[in-house]
Amino acid sequence: MCHVCCFSIGVDPDTGKNCTDKVHRYILVVAHHQIFRSRNNVIMAVADIGLIGLAVMGQNLILNMNDHGFVVCAFNRTVEKVDRFLANEAKGTKIVGAHSLKEMVSKLKKPRRVMMLVKAGQAVDSFIDQLVPLLDNGDIIIDGGNSEYTDTRRRCLTLKDKGILYVGSGVSGGEDGARYGPSLMPGGAPEAWPHIKNIFQGICAKADGEPCCDWVGEDGAGHYVKMVHNGIEYGDMQLICEAYHLMKDALGMSPDEMSKVMTEWNKGELDSFLIEISANILKFKDTDGQPLVEKIRDAAGQKGTGKWTAISALDYGVPVTLIGESVFARCLSALQQERVEASKQLKGPASTKYSGNKQEFIESIRQALYASKIVSYAQGFMLLREAAKIFNWTLNYGGIALMWRGGCIIRSVFLGKIKEAFDKNPHITNLILDDFFHQAIDNCQEKWRHTVATAVTLGIPTPCFSTALAFYDGYRSARLPANLIQAQRDYFGAHTYELLENPGKFIHTDWTGHGGTVSSTTYQA
Repeated sequence: MCHVCCFSIGVDPDTGKNCTDKVHRYILVVAHHQIFRSRNNVIMAVADIGLIGLAVMGQNLILNMNDHGFVVCAFNRTVEKVDRFLANEAKGTKIVGAHSLKEMVSKLKKPRRVMMLVKAGQAVDSFIDQLVPLLDNGDIIIDGGNSEYTDTRRRCLTLKDKGILYVGSGVSGGEDGARYGPSLMPGGAPEAWPHIKNIFQGICAKADGEPCCDWVGEDGAGHYVKMVHNGIEYGDMQLICEAYHLMKDALGMSPDEMSKVMTEWNKGELDSFLIEISANILKFKDTDGQPLVEKIRDAAGQKGTGKWTAISALDYGVPVTLIGESVFARCLSALQQERVEASKQLKGPASTKYSGNKQEFIESIRQALYASKIVSYAQGFMLLREAAKIFNWTLNYGGIALMWRGGCIIRSVFLGKIKEAFDKNPHITNLILDDFFHQAIDNCQEKWRHTVATAVTLGIPTPCFSTALAFYDGYRSARLPANLIQAQRDYFGAHTYELLENPGKFIHTDWTGHGGTVSSTTYQA
């Protein structure tokens, strides 16, 4: 009989006899509890990682980790959810639960790894405050939510002073991605990466056998890259909607017809998750047999990451125009009731119907979508490059394209070409200067312009098609009319200007003859 069993029934483990001495028996019982606690501590520290948050993403990520052989300890602020999860979705797995943060931490192997999938903002800070007293130097906290990168930078710095390694990781792919392989974009304390690498690269999506996850960079780099990913996602979705709008209103196509077109598009250059699901959505029927998409209210929601991308672009002076327009398009859609009233009073062209060759115009729309998509991604990577300069991040742009190649919402064949471009020239200033993308835009340019011009003529709004073309034309222009802007600024505010023959030297002109020679300070706002 083992020592624990002997102690539990008051048997002397050395003699095997029942102990009748009360003091000796008491000593045996105390010894039993000490050994049980000691052994129980070993047994309890079974989990490879703890995960806080049992909403859809959290549950699916836990199940994914379990499938790949990692033991997860699940916790939720509403502890009843833990019990329900263990009794249902996690039944028959190695997943363990906890009813308090203290219990969860006690079940984690060292260094302890705790991942949060909770609402961004105060909820993250609250859990961090509760976790820190329970953790030791070198333990790791991972935020897998859509936190603002500025918050992640602040938390990294604060927790570094307390000896805790902090990671802010983008997680993309939605419910299905979390369950079967998301795209993961971790950044923060570099010392944490060796301790989470096998878990993250084990559970993530794979593209051509390569994991769609790698270390992004210091402090807020992971969440910044995820933010730009989401901004590009906004742009991709709006571009597809503009194609849908043109086919529907200009060509009078049915949802089934449009679904077939997008299914064909998904076999070529536009092969992507968002084109695929758009084709599926368009052919989906409601219980009455009618297309469900046409019954959905045309007012788009948003959670803020696209807006954050646009704000960041404005802060750092990068012309990420397409993502900005996609955010404003959602804002305009939200004015649904105003638009309904305005439609009764404000008139456009007499007809919104296209009178030319239907198949040729469908091809024009496809090429406009492809060219605009190239511009959108080029702008996104321009923003990443500028942020890397500002925060001194060493970003692997080809690696980021690979992380987005599978698992995430913007996954597409297209991203493989972006990786190839950066592999060829890691220092390329803009993707549209790469030979492949340069040639692709050249090939699409005529039909792209025809699509935008036709949309304007018919009164069908295409804000992202149009702004992408305007950016392209602006970027390829050796001279823009900003010289007049500078003259205007100097005229009314003495803001100075530079001459072409002497850049870097700012001068002021007394344009009116009575303005004086004093000029304003030159600075960038």
